[in-house]
This record gives sequence, C-alpha cells and structure tokens, in this order.
Amino acid sequence: ETPVLFKQELQNEEAKEGKQVRLTCELSKPGTPVKWMKGDTVLYASEKYEFKQHGTVAELIIRDVKSLDA
Repeated sequence: ETPVLFKQELQNEEAKEGKQVRLTCELSKPGTPVKWMKGDTVLYASEKYEFKQHGTVAELIIRDVKSLDA
C-alpha cells in the first residue's frame, strides 16, 4: 500500500485573539483519516475546534483564538 504523504504541509498562521484561524494541509491520498494534535494532545471537534475534509485537503478551524493556542 502506498504511504500517505503531505503534498502541502501546514503553514504558520497569525490571528487576533478572539477571532478564528484556519489551518489546512493537503495529502497525497483523498479521504485519508486525519488526527489533529497540539503537541501530544489530540484535538476533538467542539465549539472551539472544527474539522473539515474535502478530497485531499484537511482543514482545522480554531475559533476564539487565545495565546495558549499558539
């Protein structure tokens, strides 16, 4: 089986506190399950975190950004 690779890795993004930020990456294989993490902590969908996936593009939306989200 062909390994899944990043075609486009995450880029550093800046956001003002209280706003939202969108992080995206592109994978080499569509529909690949994605696990979003901050350090060693797995992120789960909530009012703060929203996950989207369209084909090979995976997206994380962080709402109400705080300095701790960096």
